[in-house]
Amino acid sequence: MLDMQEKIKIFKALGNETRFLIFKNVFTGGYVCSIDNKNPKVSPHSTCVSTIAQHFEFSLPTISKHLQLLREAGIIKMQKKSNKIYIEPNIETIRELGSCFTKLVENFEDNRELFFDDVILK
Repeated sequence: MLDMQEKIKIFKALGNETRFLIFKNVFTGGYVCSIDNKNPKVSPHSTCVSTIAQHFEFSLPTISKHLQLLREAGIIKMQKKSNKIYIEPNIETIRELGSCFTKLVENFEDNRELFFDDVILK
């Protein structure tokens, strides 16, 4: 189960417009690494850093920094194969975060603490 600090890290990462757009397109398959789409060693749900960078007016190091923050938040996975780095959504973390919201809204009054169970008010 995601603890409070992990949830905060995810929301901070997605709070930046560029990172949100990168994540959205990685998650929905909006970026396709055309060079490798027939490579059996590469997941059909992944894309490469250079393909993502083509969609932004930022340098490759800037895109890499955004990807690093998304990876540190646990919502994408990165894997180096040959001379490319491939990115795919971390479905387990996304599913777990989604279940927090699902439980919260199923019965709001009774489940309020499920999402905020480790928040301490001062």
